[in-house]
Amino acid sequence: MILKGIRVVELGQNLAGPFAGAILADLGADVIKVEKPEGDDARKWGPPFWPDGSSAAFHGMNRNKRSVTVDVRDDGERERLLQLIGTADVFVHNLRPGAADKLGLGAADLCERFPRLVYCDMGAFGHDGPLALRPGYEPLLQAFAGLVSINGDPDGPPARMGCSLVDLGTGMWTVIGALAALQRRSVTGEGGLVRTSLFETALRWAGLHIESYAVSGKVPERHGTGHPVLVPYQAFETANGPLVVTAGNDRLFARLAEVLGRPEWATDPRYATNADRYANKPEMLRLISEILATDTRERWAERLEAAGVPCAPINSIPEVYAHPQTAALGILQQPPGAPAPMVGLPISFGDARPAMRSVGPALGADNDAVFGSGA
Repeated sequence: MILKGIRVVELGQNLAGPFAGAILADLGADVIKVEKPEGDDARKWGPPFWPDGSSAAFHGMNRNKRSVTVDVRDDGERERLLQLIGTADVFVHNLRPGAADKLGLGAADLCERFPRLVYCDMGAFGHDGPLALRPGYEPLLQAFAGLVSINGDPDGPPARMGCSLVDLGTGMWTVIGALAALQRRSVTGEGGLVRTSLFETALRWAGLHIESYAVSGKVPERHGTGHPVLVPYQAFETANGPLVVTAGNDRLFARLAEVLGRPEWATDPRYATNADRYANKPEMLRLISEILATDTRERWAERLEAAGVPCAPINSIPEVYAHPQTAALGILQQPPGAPAPMVGLPISFGDARPAMRSVGPALGADNDAVFGSGA
């Protein structure tokens, strides 16, 4: 319980805001989730649904929290929320751009009223510029920031990335900012404003491609499972399924060539260095593909691993779920009342991973405890 004693008020909805709150809650903070009277929309994101009718997605983002309901359009309830925020160390929201200011919950007002408060404002397209007031969602930001354009097979259409990495990443950046601000407060006694946004997160994820374009002027291409620079560094079909092979430097390539029965490649001027292999990429990939197709991914993996060449099968989610390495890490945890395990925080302190103490809260379950029996 690293953050025991820290109180967080989360006015979060859907994914990015609740994920920031979930990280802080997993770390031991007392996270009070403030929901509209009808509840976070994510409660209905399904299927699948838990036996209580709430979605699995909701519980994954809202475990270890308490829930209160507030109608922010009601003056009395809004003032009650403000008093609650006054008891918090951190306030997190991902309201629609401009909504917090209209409700009297904007950063300027709250930071002046509560000078020790760390105020985390999670935006969509950023807090400045011509699109500052535009709302945003995961697929929109992946598209707008160029991530969709660099994802997918080069011979097929561009594709959205399979996980909500922009929402989740923004939650992570928000927590990093909040923890840094709390550290500063421990020295200065003052809180302050932490601003993050989906677009800024997406830009950071696209950063290497943006920076490469800025230097070269060349529009980044899609590479499927491959890499824009390293060769070979991608999936190859074997006799029974794909195997990712990542010979990320010339030493590893020499080992790969030995395993493939082509040791001469290591000194061949067409393939000896990564620059050589990049210049002859189609031919290099064709030759490797022909050899790997002659045997199974299991046999190739055994040989490659013995030679120290990194490789991995493209596992399905069921295969990952059942893998002994996943089990050995203890990252799949089943909190009390959950019908199935959930993925825990990917951090351990010493040998201990933060525990899941509870599932996502019932809507308004903690109104009385937080606001009093008159709530």
